[in-house]
Amino acid sequence: MALSPLLAAGLAAARPGAAAAQELRYFRIGTGTTAGTYFPIGGLIANAISNPPGSRPCDRGGSCGIPGLIVVAQASNGSVENVEMLRSGAVEAGFAQADVAYWAYSGTGSFTGKRPFAELRSLGMLYAEAIQVVVRSDGFIDRMADLKGRTVSLGEEGSGTLVEARLILDAYGLSETTVSPLYLKPGMSADRLAKGELDGFVMVAGYPVQAVSDVAARVPIRLVPLDGEPADRLLRTQRFYIATEIPANAYPGTAPTPTLSLGAELLTRADRDPDLIYGIVKALWHENTRRVLAEGHPKGRSFDPAKAVANVSVPLHPGAERYYREAGLLGNAANEAGDDAAKTAR
Repeated sequence: MALSPLLAAGLAAARPGAAAAQELRYFRIGTGTTAGTYFPIGGLIANAISNPPGSRPCDRGGSCGIPGLIVVAQASNGSVENVEMLRSGAVEAGFAQADVAYWAYSGTGSFTGKRPFAELRSLGMLYAEAIQVVVRSDGFIDRMADLKGRTVSLGEEGSGTLVEARLILDAYGLSETTVSPLYLKPGMSADRLAKGELDGFVMVAGYPVQAVSDVAARVPIRLVPLDGEPADRLLRTQRFYIATEIPANAYPGTAPTPTLSLGAELLTRADRDPDLIYGIVKALWHENTRRVLAEGHPKGRSFDPAKAVANVSVPLHPGAERYYREAGLLGNAANEAGDDAAKTAR
């Protein structure tokens, strides 16, 4: 299990005598691979809302989390594995793409044939993550059709990237039989692309992604646009997709690139203590935490509580709903997506 370094230091500093006066509680968050976006964002959240004995008080710029709570950012393969770890109770919370969460909740899409995870609940949408198809600039790949017959990493099993990669290939008339697919972690995909052992790889994450930045520092890259009728069709059929553009120089030398994105949500189970979840969500959106996120990762600047409940994929946890109502962020239509999900599952 990988932990964020600041959290590890905090654990080491917590003295047994201090802990005795305050009950310690651990809260594990399933994130993603270390070369993606979920893991560093999860580490920042864990460090910001953990509040072990001896922590600097909130009003002095310290943690505003629940006293005695220690949050652990746990590396994983990503969205699908996080959902399954939530189902089994191996973690208390986890990140997932909105469509993966909805399919798990309703037993549809990539979770068809599995028991609907009706106990899945949302703490809110954190930020939008873009579908990124990364190729070398010298690879003569300008559009999705050029990937036919090429060696492409689609993401590893258990990742949300693999789920989206299959949807994207199908929309553009491709499949795992018309490309030579590999199922690699982002870091390994980037390394092989730089070495010329791979023609491209798919990554779904908030840009800039460390793996893509790493390969861009070694060889010139380009991002393949996701536009035209296939993208329009996906926007019509996949309710959580959003048309977006990755800006110029998101990675060194890359041009503005149209693509599709979807929300990254923080999820938990319905049976988690409402007071605990309320305290975690309140700490998550505190100005101290938002400052840590904004300074710690470019995607952290995108965190906006006003957008957190606008299109959640599953119902809000009661503790989260209580916070958003008290903050004036949850109106009559704010939880509409979650209500629709509940109707689908019934």
